[in-house]
Amino acid sequence: MSIKVTDITKIYGQQKALDSVSLQIEQGEIVGLLGPNGAGKSTLMKILSCYIPSNSGKAEVCGFDCNSQNLEVRSRIGYLPESNPLYHDMFVVEYLKFVGKIYNIKNLNQRITEIIELTGLKKEMHKKIGALSKGYRQRVGLAQAFIHDPAVLILDEPTSGLDPNQLVEIRNLIRKIGESKTVLFSSHILQEVEAVCDRVVIINNGKIIADGKTSEINQLIQGEESVLVGFKEAIDMEALKKIKGVLRVKETGSGSYKIAATKDENITEEIYKFAKENNLTLTQLNKEESRLEDVFQKLTAKNVG
Repeated sequence: MSIKVTDITKIYGQQKALDSVSLQIEQGEIVGLLGPNGAGKSTLMKILSCYIPSNSGKAEVCGFDCNSQNLEVRSRIGYLPESNPLYHDMFVVEYLKFVGKIYNIKNLNQRITEIIELTGLKKEMHKKIGALSKGYRQRVGLAQAFIHDPAVLILDEPTSGLDPNQLVEIRNLIRKIGESKTVLFSSHILQEVEAVCDRVVIINNGKIIADGKTSEINQLIQGEESVLVGFKEAIDMEALKKIKGVLRVKETGSGSYKIAATKDENITEEIYKFAKENNLTLTQLNKEESRLEDVFQKLTAKNVG
């Protein structure tokens, strides 16, 4: 077992950031941790990385207790926090040597060459970190987290703030690293989780509310269907919510909406009837395959829209 969390609770003042959370992650799994801001994702990762202690419960990494055996845990994990704190005045190779010496890595120069190749930093290796784009700084962060060949990688929002091309590059890098390691990473980008992860854990208000393979999580919205609808005219979104069978409405653009509805109603017919009764011109009306985003909205914000 790579990660084992049993009844972990963490309280900040009067706020319960984690509430009796239990979780197990097997060796070789890539697990995506999803949840809105303040859900408890970063708190859980900080406990697993021995950055903060829990108030109660037990967290173990590779069989070692995160409180009483924290040095053993730290030697077996690679951690990339959301802020990615790097020394911007250091050169890439200089920084990786600095990190490698902290871990007392043998054949350090050879390992740096390997990690630079793996993370695609070869063209940037002689630049100062402060001169790199955010995408390459994220690569440096991943390189330092992985340089000592840890058994477990803990990545907190590793794709935050990246442009579409950088997202694809970091996604592929995480997937490649995950071929031989256990990876736990948090993200607000649901498509990243669907594309990279073997398993999804959704956390909200300090509690795990869903845990399973992506296909299993999607089954949580059986009985629902999703419809994309557009109107030429401006409409009141509240009126859409009153259509028979509608569960949730989300605006996706000017005059465009995503509607979650019960499957036992002919929702397209109801929307067509609504448009006709209100002298509206439909520009789009088609059903959409349910995605992880629908599950996330249903479980964490039932009144979305």
